[in-house]
Amino acid sequence: MIAVFGDETLIAGAFRFEAALARASAAEGFIPAAAAMVIAQACAEATFDPVILSEEAAHAGTLAIPLVRRLRELVAAEDESAAQFVHFGATSQDLADTALMLQAKAGVELIRREGAALTTALERLSESQAEIPMLGRTLMQSALPITLGFKAANWLLGVEAGLRRLSREADEALSCQLGGAVGALVGLNPEVVGRVALDLGLSAPPMAWHARRDGVAGMCAALAILTGDVGKIARDVSLLAQGEVGEAREPVTAGRGGSSAMAHKRNPTGCQVALSAALRAPALASAVMSGLPQEHERGLGGWQAEGPQLATLFELAHGALSAMAPVIAGLEIDPQSLRRNLAAAAVGDDTGHAAALTRAAIAFIRRDT
Repeated sequence: MIAVFGDETLIAGAFRFEAALARASAAEGFIPAAAAMVIAQACAEATFDPVILSEEAAHAGTLAIPLVRRLRELVAAEDESAAQFVHFGATSQDLADTALMLQAKAGVELIRREGAALTTALERLSESQAEIPMLGRTLMQSALPITLGFKAANWLLGVEAGLRRLSREADEALSCQLGGAVGALVGLNPEVVGRVALDLGLSAPPMAWHARRDGVAGMCAALAILTGDVGKIARDVSLLAQGEVGEAREPVTAGRGGSSAMAHKRNPTGCQVALSAALRAPALASAVMSGLPQEHERGLGGWQAEGPQLATLFELAHGALSAMAPVIAGLEIDPQSLRRNLAAAAVGDDTGHAAALTRAAIAFIRRDT
């Protein structure tokens, strides 16, 4: 995920946008076909030092200015007349937003892959423990009996819902940005937008979304919620792993979970990673939400703040999923502690419809996927 949102990937996405724009503009007759070929070839072959380019972008205030200048120089070296058609009809935000959406699209695929690993492990745990009684707890106190599968099925439903929410928000957000200076497509037409979007594998919006940032905000919120869904599992597992409870523990992994001062300790390190991610995510999403009231046709400061927040949210969600998948897949359950704690609470052994509800939840997930 760090590579997906790295400088090299961002620059590659920017070149993909410029090549697609040139091809689409030529197809619609706005620039010569020969010029589009030279531009696309230059984009495919260009290799710029990301450190130097990032310094130039920081000075200019946008990546587009140094990147387009350098691209024009490359094109001019091959065909001077074609250089004037580089970035034709586009503005710097078109390049920045579209490149970011290409990164986000790749990020969503990584989330789905890691999410599938966790949901598979949760489904197996729910099914295998559907009828294993344990003590339910409410308001941090002993309550009534449930089953371990029932608890795991609730975890499963939460993560599945989080993944579905992200998919819905991504479907809305992952669209091409192309509108020119004020979004009105001066010098181009809507067909160019459609062609660029198709070329890049993004959707084509009805209008440019320069100052309409609800799509990005929705994706950030979904990532934060998904991270919280995983954090819920981590919180429960870490509580079950307390020495006084001892009902479940993270699997033993060499070199992981130990203490530098206390050799007897077995720390829930995977839970620690997921919980730290869940604590950080809401503030990042909130920062993007606060930038929604953008100024006029293109805002100042609001959309420019989104990229780092979105990247970090993807990293946190992916990191939390990656940390918890092996924890659930190898979760060590102590049947003796489950029985002991339930008996000590003196609340009987009637688990109600916990087993049936667990199986119904698993069936629901399987139908839905």
